[in-house]
Order: sequence, then C-alpha cells, then structure tokens
Amino acid sequence: MSAVPVEADQDVTLRRRRSGLAAGYRRPLALIGGAVVLAWILIAVLAPVLAPQGPLSVSPDLLQPPSAQHLFGTDDLGRDVLSRVIYGARVSLPLAVLLVALSMTVGATIGAVAGYFGSWVDTVAMRTVDLVFAFPAIILAMVVAAVLGPNLHNAVLALVVVSWPSYARVVRGLVMSAARAEYVKTSRLLGAPAWKALVRDIRPNVVGPVVVLATLDIGHAVLLLAGLSFLGLGAQLPTAEWGSMIAGSTQHFESWWLGTFPGIAIFSLVLGFNFLGDSLRDVLDRRSLWGSGERL
Repeated sequence: MSAVPVEADQDVTLRRRRSGLAAGYRRPLALIGGAVVLAWILIAVLAPVLAPQGPLSVSPDLLQPPSAQHLFGTDDLGRDVLSRVIYGARVSLPLAVLLVALSMTVGATIGAVAGYFGSWVDTVAMRTVDLVFAFPAIILAMVVAAVLGPNLHNAVLALVVVSWPSYARVVRGLVMSAARAEYVKTSRLLGAPAWKALVRDIRPNVVGPVVVLATLDIGHAVLLLAGLSFLGLGAQLPTAEWGSMIAGSTQHFESWWLGTFPGIAIFSLVLGFNFLGDSLRDVLDRRSLWGSGERL
C-alpha cells in the first residue's frame, strides 16, 4: 500500500523538474551559454567545410597579420590560424567531454558504493579522496602526465586521476542523505536488493547535482587540457590544439594574433559551459531560487 504514495511523490517531483527545466531554458544565461556551446559543436563537426585551409597546410606567408586572405593571420610556418582554431575545437571539445564522462563514471560509482554501504568501504574511499585533494590538481596532473608520457591521451588519463574525487564526494553525500528517506527504507523492507534501491530509488536524487557539476567541469576540463598542452604535457606539435598554439605564440610576442584567437576560443567555450552549468544549478536546486521569485 505504501508503494502508491511513493510513486505519486516521484511523479510530482518529475513534473516539477520538467517544468523547472523548461523555465530554465528560457533564461538569458542559458540561452547565451547554449548558443555558444552549440556554435562550437557545429564548428567542430563542420571543420572541414568551415576551415579555409587544412590545419597543417603551410604557405610562404609567414607571420602575416589578420587580413582578408587570412582572417586570423598566419603563424611562423605560414599556417592559417583560423583553420587551426577551427580544427582545435575537434580536439579540445571531444576530449573534455570524454574526460568529464570518465571522471563522473568513476567518481559517481565509488561515491555511491561508499555512501550506501558505509563501514570500511566508505573509510577507504574517502581517505583516498582526501589523499588526492591534498595535492593541487594541476600539479598532480602534471606529475601523472609526465610519468605516463606527453601526449593527449595520457593528459586525459592524468586529469581523470585528479577529477574523479569531486564526483565521489558529492555523490556520497547525496546517497547518504537519500538512503535515510522513508521510501528507500520501505523499498528495502519490501525485499528490494541494494543495487535496485541505488538505481531506482536513490539515483533520481543524485542525477541533477551530478549533471550540474559535469556541465561546469567540461569548461574546466577544456582549461586544464589547454594548460597541460601549454606546458608541453598534452598535445604535441604539429597538432592543432588551442593550448599548444598559445605555447607557440610565446616565441613571437610581436605577433599578437597567434595567442589571442586560441585564447578567445578557450574563453568563449569555458564561459558557455559555465553559463549552462549555472542555469542548470538554478533550476535543479530550489534553494538557489529563493531570490529569483520563481517556484517550481
């Protein structure tokens, strides 16, 4: 008999969440962030069509400033900077999404198991999280990337090592809170196994905050990947990647366009994901709506 009220409460929660998401999509920050992210996705997909030249095509026009022929100028090998920025989106954006997906999967799994079962499992998991948090993320990522070897795939693995603990800690807290709810206890008393309670009853309470964190983390991942490439631990020449392009521009400070346009690309993509993440957080967290006059 207790199953009916539980299902009714879940239906009401889902309806409120859908209406909140619909309202969130109409917010200015959400619209701007979504437009920027969508634009970069289209640029990455249509790079062969949009780029005026290949990313590795050289020409005798060395270090030419922006002009009608080369809108973003050329680098020290005569390569078109606009083409390299466009193709750089095909490197940074997919790898950032992959990085966040791996970190979220590993961290959420460990956090859910630790929060639900507790005991020594929780102790081991959280002490491991504390150990990773004891080091600055970029420093630890540099050490791991240097040990594995300087390339993009190893850079992604290195950043996964330093990124998963944040998901583990967030999911652990959410699972511990949700596990004390009456409908979860009722489900267990009715004979539902632990994995079913985690997936069916607790997961809906965890998805929202994790999605917000992942959306914000994609922009952070773009920034960290560019940082490792700038330091020579990520993309290697002649790969068209924004961080390595900025690193190359340090050899020609007088040619301002070499680092400016890749920097703008990083800035716009990070800003777009931050706008989306903030909008999702406002929608999925009712407590953040107290001053907005909205009700879900």
